[in-house]
This record gives sequence, structure tokens and C-alpha cells, in this order.
Amino acid sequence: MQWSDEGIIIGTRRHGETSLIVELMTRAHGRHLGLVRGGRSRRWQPVLQPGNSVTVTWRARLHDHLGHYTVEPTVQRAARLIDSASGLYGIQLLAGLLRLLPERDPHPQLYEGVVAIVDLLDDPLTAGSLIVRFELKLLEDLGFGLDLDSCAATGANDDLAYVSPKSGRAVSRSAGEGWRDRLLPLPAFLTAPPSTPPPSCDDVAAAFRLTGYFLDRHVFQPRGIAPPAARARFIALVSSPQELESQEVSA
Repeated sequence: MQWSDEGIIIGTRRHGETSLIVELMTRAHGRHLGLVRGGRSRRWQPVLQPGNSVTVTWRARLHDHLGHYTVEPTVQRAARLIDSASGLYGIQLLAGLLRLLPERDPHPQLYEGVVAIVDLLDDPLTAGSLIVRFELKLLEDLGFGLDLDSCAATGANDDLAYVSPKSGRAVSRSAGEGWRDRLLPLPAFLTAPPSTPPPSCDDVAAAFRLTGYFLDRHVFQPRGIAPPAARARFIALVSSPQELESQEVSA
């Protein structure tokens, strides 16, 4: 069997003395692993790093075999990513989220999302707002999507301010006022048009709390796993203006 595709490296692990098992998020074949012979050599060390984009050809005798990759680099951004805290934690967070998907299950929109985010990880606030949307799409693809289009109580689609923790549906400010202590805040940027001004640090942090609640409820707790450690670290960067300023100064 054989196919060719493009992908982003999200992880590697050693295999034997000279080879690597490379984990990719590919456009057409989902999260997929393959063996790169000689992948631990000096030639391949800078290429086979999380965050780099590659084109690959995968070959195996049978579909369910690990198989071998032939790799060609296309965009090498790993050195830049690991040079900043937001880049390092951001790519680790994306990798951890992608590992929630079944292996070899295509998710082309999530792949496109990763491609859009990785080049913006130097800007934690912008990247954070995109990663939150990525988490919403991930929940949808896993079968636990939220309905943020209209109010669960009135059907209206204006002034949506809350989300029901039970149904995952949006609730308008007026309909939810009497129940606000039992509802989750819905940051306005998640339902606003793309031309809306960028969200604040507080808005993005609140959005992460929203997606985190449903990830914990539907994914992490049922599987008996913890959220990626990088998630809390990345959110801390987004939540603290001082951290963002220090990153800008150091850059």
C-alpha cells in the first residue's frame, strides 16, 4: 500500500538505534504514524521536529501496519517555535489535542486549523483565540459540538451571553439573567463576525474556561486522562498581560 500527503509533525519517538517513529497530522489521512529510517541522523534532526511541515509518502505491505515514511521538508518553523514560550507550549497543546482524535481518521478542517495557527504562535493572544475555536471544532468532530447560534430559551440570535453547562447551547443575556450563576459565560468574540476587533486577554481566558469545561466533561474525564499540561501553561501566557509584554520585550 502507498499514499502521499502533506502534514505537520506533532511528535516523534525513538525506534532502535537510528530510526524515529514520526507522528503527523495529515490533510487526507488524519493523525498518522510512520517509521523514518535513519531519522536520528544529523541530516534529519532539524527536519523531524514538531511544528515543521512536510510532504510524505507512506508505504506498508498492509493497511494496519506501521509502515515507512519518505519525507520531504516544506516549512521548517520548529526552531522559531521553541525559541518562545508561546510557541513551545502552543505546539505541545495542539499536539495533545490532536491525539484525542482516532488515529488515521481524516479531519481536514482541523488540519487546516493547525496550519493557520502554527505560524501565529508567536502572538499568544491571536493564537489563543484561534486555538479556542480549534477546540470548539474538535468537540464538534468528536460528537460533542456546542450550539452557539441561537438562544436555547427564545430562539433569538442576538446578545448571546451564556452557555448552558447541561445542553451546551447558548442563552441570551435576558433569558439567562435569573440563572447566570448556573451558566457559563460566553465571550462575545466566539459569536461575532470576523471583522470584529480582536478579543481581550480576559475574553480569551474565559473562552478557554468554556471549552475546557466541555472537554473535561465529554473527553478527559470519560477517558480517565488529564488535559495536556501545555494547555494550562499556554492559557497562563494569554491570561497575563505582563507575560505578553515580557515576551514582546524579549523578542
